[in-house]
Amino acid sequence: MDALRAAAILGVVLGHWLVTALVSEGGALHAESPLAYRPWLTPLSWMFQTLAVFFLVGGYVAARGLGTGSLGTGSLGTGSLGTGSLGAGAGRPYGPWLRARLVRLFRPVGAVLALWAVATVGLLASGTDLGTVRTLLKLVLSPLWFLLVLAALTALTPLVARLHPLWPLAVVVHVDLVRFGFDGPEWLGWINVLAGWLVPYCLGAAWARGRLGTGRRAGVVLLVGGVVATVLLVARCGYPASMVGVPGAAVSNLNPPTLAVVTFGLAQCGLALLLHGPLGRAMRRPVLWAGVALANLSALTVFLWHQTALLAVTAVGLLGGTALPGLHTVPDGPGWVLARLAWFPLFGLALAVCWAAFHGFERGRGSRGTTTVVRVHRPTRVQAKGRV
Repeated sequence: MDALRAAAILGVVLGHWLVTALVSEGGALHAESPLAYRPWLTPLSWMFQTLAVFFLVGGYVAARGLGTGSLGTGSLGTGSLGTGSLGAGAGRPYGPWLRARLVRLFRPVGAVLALWAVATVGLLASGTDLGTVRTLLKLVLSPLWFLLVLAALTALTPLVARLHPLWPLAVVVHVDLVRFGFDGPEWLGWINVLAGWLVPYCLGAAWARGRLGTGRRAGVVLLVGGVVATVLLVARCGYPASMVGVPGAAVSNLNPPTLAVVTFGLAQCGLALLLHGPLGRAMRRPVLWAGVALANLSALTVFLWHQTALLAVTAVGLLGGTALPGLHTVPDGPGWVLARLAWFPLFGLALAVCWAAFHGFERGRGSRGTTTVVRVHRPTRVQAKGRV
């Protein structure tokens, strides 16, 4: 699972760095996207929008954490939902389990909020354009919706771990049918924020319970079915081809989630199932295994700070007084994309500085020993399999 999580976080980071353009005009910054100027770049959104894999892994890990045996075949136990044991086979009290997961999830968020609270006060005091401040805060804080949804689904794990993924998928279908087919209210789409991401989450829980078998057959069905459904929705039903939001577009597949992004996510989940075996074999190589283990020790830190790293490089670049290609210019051509790729090493360096300063918030006070995972000379087959 760790390899899938590492691949997903890499996709999110690189995708944001590539499609997030901060254009400097008239002393202010505003956000643009190359996808709005060059639709032929749309396939990039298919490569780097990997949220479904996050929720697939999240459902798998949560179901395993509570015990697949009791969740898969028995009841949820006699204890209360807040503090009782969720099944005798699990041996994991729900309250402490949930508290530990939520603390680990949200503890690093405090550092981001604190830094940007101070930065916002400083920017406003220095006379920075209000629109610029709003743009910066939106870029930094908007990814936090993912953590809120993941936290909600984690809290609901005892109730949804045995839920068939077709049920939340049916909710998404009906919401979109009313919203687009019968000109329903726009707010209805926000039901899909939970229902849409519950689909891969339930798939992950089913995987943990062994309901997907070896995963290969299910992977093929999900991959082929998801691709076909997505193509039909885009080509025949008018859904956007981009799987991320595009400024100025009438409809976003992601905000709120649509049926197209859910079927696309099913295809991604199918690919993840098919890659499970090959990744497991690759993780038997000590260097790869150690790299994935190290990446997962700070996955949340990377997720929370990658936009700050981009903004830091952008701000430093403005000190020269000239708009730099690929950093402050309008993303209206192939030249911009090539120039943006040239900035990636500096983005990575800035992210490394953020990691060095703030990764301790993710690990917690009593986690000094966690780095021993990368000092083992060679993973066993069981360890390698667990790291996929």
